[in-house]
Amino acid sequence: MARAKTTPPVAAPTTAKREPLFTGRDWDFNLLDRVYGAIQEIAETELKLDTYPNQIEVISSEQMLDAYASTGMPLFYKHWSFGKHFVRNETLYRKGWQGLAYEIVINSSPCIVYVMEENSATMQTLVLAHAAFGHNHFFKNNYCFKQWTDATSILDYLSFAKKFVASCEDRYGQESVEQILDAAHALMSHGVHRYPGKHALDLKSEQRRLEERQAFAEKHFSDLWRTLPKTASRKKRDGEDERRRQMLGLPEENILYFLEKNAPRLAPWQRELIRIVRQIAQYFYPQRQTKVMNEGCATFSHYRLMTRLHESGQITDGSFMEFLHSHTSVVFQPEYDDPRYSGINPYALGFAMMEDIERIAIAPTPEDRAFFPDFAGCGDGYGVLRDAWENFRDESFILQFLSPNVIRKQKLFRLVDDSEDDEIVVASIHDERGYKAVRQSLSRQFDVGRQDPDIQVADVDLAGDRKLILHHNVVDGITLDGKDAAKVLHHLANLWGYDVKLLEIEDGETVAAHDGSPSRAFR
Repeated sequence: MARAKTTPPVAAPTTAKREPLFTGRDWDFNLLDRVYGAIQEIAETELKLDTYPNQIEVISSEQMLDAYASTGMPLFYKHWSFGKHFVRNETLYRKGWQGLAYEIVINSSPCIVYVMEENSATMQTLVLAHAAFGHNHFFKNNYCFKQWTDATSILDYLSFAKKFVASCEDRYGQESVEQILDAAHALMSHGVHRYPGKHALDLKSEQRRLEERQAFAEKHFSDLWRTLPKTASRKKRDGEDERRRQMLGLPEENILYFLEKNAPRLAPWQRELIRIVRQIAQYFYPQRQTKVMNEGCATFSHYRLMTRLHESGQITDGSFMEFLHSHTSVVFQPEYDDPRYSGINPYALGFAMMEDIERIAIAPTPEDRAFFPDFAGCGDGYGVLRDAWENFRDESFILQFLSPNVIRKQKLFRLVDDSEDDEIVVASIHDERGYKAVRQSLSRQFDVGRQDPDIQVADVDLAGDRKLILHHNVVDGITLDGKDAAKVLHHLANLWGYDVKLLEIEDGETVAAHDGSPSRAFR
């Protein structure tokens, strides 16, 4: 039998042995500077990473807890929920029930990297490789972050938001501001545009004429008109309804955007608060779309960078063992029956896929060539990875690059748990058809569009009681929890100022309905 041709593995670049950058766990700022330079040399020459300028900040454990509480951003407005999170995290940390991250990295330019002062020299090296180069490269180059975020202006915007919220508290009172922020935070996951190029229709002239007509009608209104029979035809009413929905941009998936633009009882400062919340939600949206890829990119990068530093003698065997202990803990995937199991570890899956892509590009098997003919054996593993990091998000990345080899190593199967059946069925196993089915199912699992319920503003009765109508497009028969829906609708009604109704629709039929009413008008 003829053997399949494979491209021989590319040997690691040969580098002359150098003196270790450090030998103990202690570090100072001069050492951090030397470590950063050594990592940068490998990152730019071998991995060809393209990053924002870095700003390294050394912080204490209490400052890290504070960053945890306020979404990790260096600037943020005040809100009671952040204090609540701080107390919870601090209590768990002090009792030893929760650890702290070694770092936090901010998608900004310059890219801000917070490192813990308690870290050893080895861990500081790992953090710089992971965050300052791995995450940084992904933030700068991935298309999701390019479309939805502006790294050069986010810090200025957060500074504005913090000052604006503080000024509103001084002028209108803390309670009034908290009412708006509480309601907006409850709707934060429904305050993002999920598709690029989302722009409102240019209907300025139409809006002006509409306002003129409304002003004329109010000026010449007579209650006697209520007694006249309605003669408008159904076709005419349907046309007016469609025109109204078009003017309001309905249906609208971004509920906070709709409220900001159309809620009839909000003051300008309240609309600006809603805008701040939804802008921040939009900023974080790409991170939800790319959890596996982002962490996989950073983990793969730090593993390669630390390995090269060890091979060149710049970190000692002892330091490398310390690194490996941390690395293997990060990429550990508990079995399904392990008490520690809490789902698929994005670090483990991302790192496994990145390593496998490199292997397929360098030394593919016949199976790899059948599944990935476009890049199997191309010899440029880093090039394939950089292209993937730039042009994919989690669900498309998994659908495109998850290999049978990773499926076997991760022990992935496709299970079907039908509520009408008494047993769980293993629907896809490790064969050619099963690999494709597993890949497709796992891809859907990481699709943010399927994780969040599809709820849209469908209509509003402007001529009647101004009730806001929302539709939830039910998928796979999964409806909303009634208690949670009631709480969120109450917040929504407070922002809208009138009653709201949410209809859950599946296959064109309403399967459930929820109502919400405002508690009181905002001051």
